[in-house]
Amino acid sequence: MIRVRFAPSPTGSLHVGGARTALFNWLFVEHARRKGEQAAFILRVEDTDAQRSTPEFTEVILDGMKWLGLSWDEGPVFQADGKPRHQADADRLVALGKAYIDEGAVRFKVLHEEVAWDDAVHGRISFHGRDIQDFVILRADRTPVYNFAVVSDDIDMRITHVFRGDDHISNTPKQILLYRALGKEPPVFGHVPMIHGADGKKLSKRHGATAVGDYQDRYLPEAMRNFLALLGWSPGGDRELFFDVGELIDAFTFEGVQSKAAVFDEKKLEWMNGEHLKHMGAAHIAKLTGLDEALVGAVLPRSRTLKDVERQVRIRAGLDPATPDEKAAAFIAKDPDGYRKGLELSRAALASASAWDAAAIEALLREVAEKNGMKAGQIMQPIRIALTGSTVSEPVNELLAVIGRDEAIKRLAA
Repeated sequence: MIRVRFAPSPTGSLHVGGARTALFNWLFVEHARRKGEQAAFILRVEDTDAQRSTPEFTEVILDGMKWLGLSWDEGPVFQADGKPRHQADADRLVALGKAYIDEGAVRFKVLHEEVAWDDAVHGRISFHGRDIQDFVILRADRTPVYNFAVVSDDIDMRITHVFRGDDHISNTPKQILLYRALGKEPPVFGHVPMIHGADGKKLSKRHGATAVGDYQDRYLPEAMRNFLALLGWSPGGDRELFFDVGELIDAFTFEGVQSKAAVFDEKKLEWMNGEHLKHMGAAHIAKLTGLDEALVGAVLPRSRTLKDVERQVRIRAGLDPATPDEKAAAFIAKDPDGYRKGLELSRAALASASAWDAAAIEALLREVAEKNGMKAGQIMQPIRIALTGSTVSEPVNELLAVIGRDEAIKRLAA
């Protein structure tokens, strides 16, 4: 049976790198199940750092995973609860002569032999024991060191595959030695590439938001999941959009995981989120956000984030002022008299309109422009700016139709 684990430390929020690692583990398990194999995804909270670990961070991590749709089969299991087992395993190694007491701490005795494994991402990796010093596995206060605790836990949980960031490669030879000393075969290891910012350096707070929670009010979980999956993994070909999570599960294999660092490009995330917004449609997004469906439908084609949708809907609903943005302000400044004239002519014509639907409004406004020797844009663009604060929107006739006659005329007058 395939058994994998995701083991975050509750000393901070769920980092996008950690979320990507959790996603890869989850996809691996779900893909195995699709092929008829038995598999389980275990969530282990590595809370042995008592001074920095908090229940609040644990909840944040769990909430982030739930938001991404990453359900687990077992857990959360807390590493600190395994302390008696960690101590017993260390004492057993001392009794076997594979570890010794050093000023109260238990230190593992490293044999001078090759330590190698076939990494699921990087291929064969080899170290030699002579390059690794004897290392502490149990401190003088009887608390376990990271490398020992995870091996003891993984053996206890019968973990078969360990997929984690490639910053753990240097830990792997020590852990393999510990597996052997405890009489167990090591699991399959796969070390996924780190995530970098656009500057090529490891993603950190200097690049902006790095915690999953920072994205939850702007992006759809489906889009974030799609985006994270493609950070360091390729399904082959040039496919980038997976609107159906089942298709993502079917396509995922570790053969497609790349060994080079992935780049976190938020512009690409925005584009991907916009495509997911359009795919889901106005009814779904309106239900998700509690916003008016007709207004959501009007702004969806030009929205990339949930904030975009909310901002544009609130303006169209009259809940926020239509303050001109930079391009709109420049348009007005270029010909303020023309801007005012366009608004006055359109307001007067719309006030006397016999019908209020998109087709009738467009015909009316084009007639106004023609009668006054103006281009259609000289009428349409002032309306668009006055009602949205932007030079880009849905067609002006559709904009007016969805806002409504009385409200539109009142705002144009203002």
